[in-house]
Amino acid sequence: MHFTKIAIVDDKQPNRVSLNERIGASHEYEVVFMAVNGEDFLERMKSCTSEQMPQLVLMDIDMPIMDGIEAIKKAKPIYPDLKFLMVTVFDDDDKIFEAIKAGASGYLLKDEPASVISHSIKEVLEFGGAPMSPRIARKALNLLMNASIQQSNEKQDEENVLSKREMDILKLMVDGCDYKVVADKLFISPHTVRKHIANIYEKLQVCSKVDAVKIAIKKGWFNTFLSI
Repeated sequence: MHFTKIAIVDDKQPNRVSLNERIGASHEYEVVFMAVNGEDFLERMKSCTSEQMPQLVLMDIDMPIMDGIEAIKKAKPIYPDLKFLMVTVFDDDDKIFEAIKAGASGYLLKDEPASVISHSIKEVLEFGGAPMSPRIARKALNLLMNASIQQSNEKQDEENVLSKREMDILKLMVDGCDYKVVADKLFISPHTVRKHIANIYEKLQVCSKVDAVKIAIKKGWFNTFLSI
């Protein structure tokens, strides 16, 4: 019978024993080793033969000497095919984000039943999934939604950095109009145009018409383009 090889990393012995018993009950998994922290895990990986090499690691986060997130960061470049499933008590936003960014394939809370842990291991290894406890999934979704809203607000703030009059003038600059033509089209004096353009340069942090027009084109503020 083919067993899926698993490693367990947790600094607390009762947690290691509990995880070992829960996943062992299905008779589908073989725990090839258990480690007490990230540093211990990396050392044990070095001594693994190809037959002993785990396919997936059940990784705790908060551990002395080296935590789980740091261990994943160090292990991923060395063992790119190795999968990590976080099994932890932590459900705060920073831990979730850092674990995912480090390369974790999933994120479960320690109170999940054996059936959920077993299903999650299969989901990662067989389907390339990213299993999460429901509470974690809601938090991850909120993180993504908040990040999307923040990016949208930042883009809107960026586009609103110029006043309507300044945007009108910049558009005419993109169209290739000089100061006098801009003044005539907007029914203002050339002197006023120069003042507005000085403000545009300052807000966009540029020092020439060419640079201002390049920014406008790059950001797609207008549909008319000037070849520079």
